[in-house]
Amino acid sequence: MGSLGGQEMIIIFLIVLLLFGAKKLPELARGVGKSMGEFKKAREDFEREITKSEDEVKTPTRDEAKAKEDEIRIKQAAGSEPVEKV
Repeated sequence: MGSLGGQEMIIIFLIVLLLFGAKKLPELARGVGKSMGEFKKAREDFEREITKSEDEVKTPTRDEAKAKEDEIRIKQAAGSEPVEKV
């Protein structure tokens, strides 16, 4: 099953023109354009939410980072772990 060529596109356009008429064709095209725009916007919002969720999972909270720093400092003071930069 190949892609549509020029002749096939012309035939499809003529069939659509016969079915909907010349007056309804611009309205139909406008509706398809708006639908595609809404779909694109929804897809971008979805991708943004997924990325935001991934970042939240990867990035430790301020409390977690502080707890990790405190743990390293305690171990360093006890001499059980070499100095590590945070």
